[in-house]
Amino acid sequence: MNCFKKITEEVKKAICGKDRAVILTLLSMLAGGNILIEDIPGVGKTTMALAFSRALGLSYGRVQFSPDTLPSDITGFSTFDKRSGELVFHEGAVFCNLFLADELNRTSSRTQAALLEAMEERQVTVDGVSHALPSPFFVIATQNPAGASGTQLLPDSQTDRFMTRISMGYPDENAEREMLIRRAGKNPLDDVRRIVSVEEFVGLQKEVSEIYLDEEIARYIVSLVSATRRSPLIERGASPRATLALGRMGRAAAFASGRDFVAPKDIANIFEPTVSHRIILSGEALNSRMDEGRVLSEVLGSVRAPRV
Repeated sequence: MNCFKKITEEVKKAICGKDRAVILTLLSMLAGGNILIEDIPGVGKTTMALAFSRALGLSYGRVQFSPDTLPSDITGFSTFDKRSGELVFHEGAVFCNLFLADELNRTSSRTQAALLEAMEERQVTVDGVSHALPSPFFVIATQNPAGASGTQLLPDSQTDRFMTRISMGYPDENAEREMLIRRAGKNPLDDVRRIVSVEEFVGLQKEVSEIYLDEEIARYIVSLVSATRRSPLIERGASPRATLALGRMGRAAAFASGRDFVAPKDIANIFEPTVSHRIILSGEALNSRMDEGRVLSEVLGSVRAPRV
């Protein structure tokens, strides 16, 4: 059993029936990206984040966002020390390897923006001084469905910084029954053991970054992204950041399959969760009651995959 499968199997001890969500989350982390989970409360988002922190030996931080959450709760703050006559910085919740931003779209836009620098540059700036975050660093953010009480949409500049957007959804009846049995008198997270150390996981990320991506695969990725910009079903197509994300996720998918090169099927498998949150559907698509997944499936089918 390869390392990728060992990690996913360990996480699945705490999460029943959500194999694709577990795999996509690990792929995103191997690619060095952040994950946005859009779903209703109570389907296991927090449990999955905790399970990954244990399986990967990562330090963990969590903030339950609300309308009165302040930016300083996330980034930290400075206080004046009378003895030294200097400002002393106190770290915020984001100073960890894996930060869970729970219900991010319930808080103010100012607090949401506090995460932007951390997500993109792996640092925070307080009182004009930049403070580096631990390495590796990931954000797993959850948001309630649009229109839920007390929510507001995340700005496009923020959603574009998430490597993938996934949805866990309800478990099927068999998985829900297994979950009920597993939790009888114990917490399934107690069974999750560490598979790799932080240093070993950083090594895995380096291996992923060195996976070979052929020029034909690069053309395929660019053609797919360009197709989102031409489609009459899409008002605004994917950004160049999506192109880079597809390359990184494609390498991670190849690594998970035990290959040292990216194949067209790797790109096809991760296309929808990597691009769906980066596009805006047109009125034609909305009037036809098409969602992002269906539209992107048509885009994927319209571009010929290379033979590599």
